[in-house]
Amino acid sequence: MGVEIARTNQSPGSIDRKLPKDAASVEVRVKRQASDGFNLDVAFSATAGFTILFGASGAGKTTLLECIAGLSVPNSGQIATNDRVLFDPERGIEIPVHRRRIGYVLQDLALFPHLTTEQNISYGLTRRSSEESKDRCRAILESFRITHLRARRPREISGGERQRVALARALVTEPCVLLLDEPLAALDAATKSSIIGDLRLWNDSHRIPILYVTHSREEVFALGERVLVLDQGRVIADGAPHAVMNAPRQETVAQLSGFENIFDGTVIATHEDRGTMTCRLGRSQAEIETPLIHAEPGSALRIATSRPQGLSARNIVPGKMVTLAQRDVIVVARVDCGVEVEAHLTLAARDSLHLQPGQPVWLVLKTHSCHLMRA
Repeated sequence: MGVEIARTNQSPGSIDRKLPKDAASVEVRVKRQASDGFNLDVAFSATAGFTILFGASGAGKTTLLECIAGLSVPNSGQIATNDRVLFDPERGIEIPVHRRRIGYVLQDLALFPHLTTEQNISYGLTRRSSEESKDRCRAILESFRITHLRARRPREISGGERQRVALARALVTEPCVLLLDEPLAALDAATKSSIIGDLRLWNDSHRIPILYVTHSREEVFALGERVLVLDQGRVIADGAPHAVMNAPRQETVAQLSGFENIFDGTVIATHEDRGTMTCRLGRSQAEIETPLIHAEPGSALRIATSRPQGLSARNIVPGKMVTLAQRDVIVVARVDCGVEVEAHLTLAARDSLHLQPGQPVWLVLKTHSCHLMRA
């Protein structure tokens, strides 16, 4: 089905193991119980490249990053980067924050306002020789195209430029893992895309794991090679963005992914000869034909003002137009057919069909545009 569900009650085994030096990774198995009753219980490993931590506010994304960075202490578990164990309370290991070699960029960036760009970036290189510090700073300034800003302070540069300085400061120390907690959320799409492009280029040569927190569906597809979906402190889905977001196996993931029409259904008949089954929607009398097994979602819903004839679509369901709301160049129609269904139309379709609230209509739904999942 293209989706793996991570079950945190399954032990991933010991993460105290040797890896090849070029096999950059971070491995995490932690449990943390907060005083407010929130429980974090997560196990995963990530290799070089972008891994997106996706979920609603309060899902545990930031808490997880803080545990990896050493800013929060789990109750139990293990955290390791490459062949180095950072946290293992059973063995008395808890490497302090400044020795973990982990870069961490927060949404508020936390740049020192009284220091220049160059001084901010060099802050973490105090134990390096003066010559090495200058070389590293010069290289990272060039990588993120901010050499011309080296003498300016944060208040003298733009928001996008401050983001670049914050990334450069985190990366100049050559961390083994980079943690990004929605650092680009306040930027416009073009600026965000440019910064991500430079970060990708930097990581092509350094190859470290980058854990990127977001609750934006668009960022998941733009950035991620892999996405972990968190909900209430647990990983509930793990896989490629297309598989996880476009073919969710659970209702929580479907809601986060922006699916408009999610209904309870009861299977009332199966048709193995044609690979479909008939489901009744909720407590209504509306019945639709769905795949017997999952197929990729296709086109969603179409609306007709008279019962269509001669179509290949198996599902033609009568209903009544409830509301029509224009959103830019899209019209959002809500139709009551026993359950309330949302459909998106063009302005031309609305006008050519002369659609009005209260009008009887028919929903046309292709069988293989239905996607089945567990509640």
